[in-house]
Order: sequence, then structure tokens, then C-alpha cells
Amino acid sequence: MYKHVALLVRQEGMSHGEFVEYWQTTHTPIAREIEGVVRYQTVVPVEPEDTEFDGIAELYFETLDDLHAALGSEGDRDYDPTKEVAAEARADVDNFLALEKRPRLIGEEIVEVDETDGDTTGLYKHSAFLVRKEGLSHEAFLDHWANEHVPLAREIPGVVRYARVEPTEPESAEFDGVAELYFEDLDALRAALGHESSRDYDPDHPKSLAAREDVENFLSIEDRPRFVGRETVQKDETE
Repeated sequence: MYKHVALLVRQEGMSHGEFVEYWQTTHTPIAREIEGVVRYQTVVPVEPEDTEFDGIAELYFETLDDLHAALGSEGDRDYDPTKEVAAEARADVDNFLALEKRPRLIGEEIVEVDETDGDTTGLYKHSAFLVRKEGLSHEAFLDHWANEHVPLAREIPGVVRYARVEPTEPESAEFDGVAELYFEDLDALRAALGHESSRDYDPDHPKSLAAREDVENFLSIEDRPRFVGRETVQKDETE
């Protein structure tokens, strides 16, 4: 499954509440109907004042061609969709988003843990937008992530779903990947991964600590945006 993940920043002069209202009531009904979209989910921050972005929009497609036709390619923000609803959604983003401040990633999702049966509405989610450590190639980064870090992250207490998104065109991508960890309880998320207002945390549980210590081996921590929010599945036509 191919996925477009967009970190959203509201337009200047718009409050966070106004942004969420417009996004959920005006834009989401359009985005649900974009040609080729088989799943669409939104993530709203649990504490907007401590969060780097105003929200995350995630759209899934069965083919990369369908995704590019609707949302453009990795390196192209100035695209003109040929499909009617995709064009309508593209035009509407100018009404509430600061496009030049909206990082995004197009990639393939790899699910490492899933106890949710696809029903992630209401779950708390930690999304980490990963940047590799200086001197490490993208390929070496992926190898460490998949083979060294994933076995540790799977064991973090409270994780009910863990997915990775690897960019389809790394040379044009803004990040080396996205790590998504879901929890049923916000306190469990923060105990394992820290509070969104700070990157300096020391987990008590040994398995959470092992994963925390390993990130130093392959990530540039200060260059890694992250987001803690609550997810809503807006559309799901996946099997």
C-alpha cells in the first residue's frame, strides 16, 4: 500500500481551532472522494501548544501511479491534478494551509505490529519523521532501522500497532522514513516515548529504554520532527 503523509501547518491568521474546524468539516469530505484513495485518516494533536504541526493527513492508494496522479510526486509541490476531485482538493488546500511549510512523505507502508484489525480511530499515535545520522547512507539507515531497531520497538510496552513508511524516491524525499507507533493510552505513550514538548526523556521500562538508546545509532534526533495525536479513520475501503 502506498501512502501520502502530510504534516499540516495552518495559514497565518487562522487559529488552531479554526484550522481543525475547516479541515474536518470542509476539506475532509472532499479528500475522502479523491480518485484512487482507499483509506484516509487524520491525526489531531492532543496538545496543540506543544506540537510542531497542526495535524497530519494520511491518504492511501493501491498504486503509486494513482497517488502521483492525485497528489503529485515527491519533489513536486506545484502540480495540477487531472482528476476532478483531486483538483478540487488541491485548490481547497489554499484556503487553510501554509503550503510552503508543509513537509510530506510518499512511501510504502510496512506493518510490523498490528493488534487493531485496522480500526485505529481513537488511538493515540506517535509519528516520528526520521532523518538519518550524518555520515550514514540511506541504505545503511534502512538496514539498521529494519534489522536492529524494529525488534526493539516491537517490544515497547503498550504498543498496539507499529508501522514504518519507507520513501519510494529517497533522493527526492524530505525524510528517510516515518515511524508510527499507536497506543490505547496516552500515559503509556508518553512513558515510552516522552512528552511532545521535550526530546530529553529517560524511560523507566528497560525495553522502552533499549529502543530510546538505539535511536542514537542511526538518527539525527534534533532534525527529526515528531507528532503526538489522536487518529480518526475517515475512510477505509482496504481489505
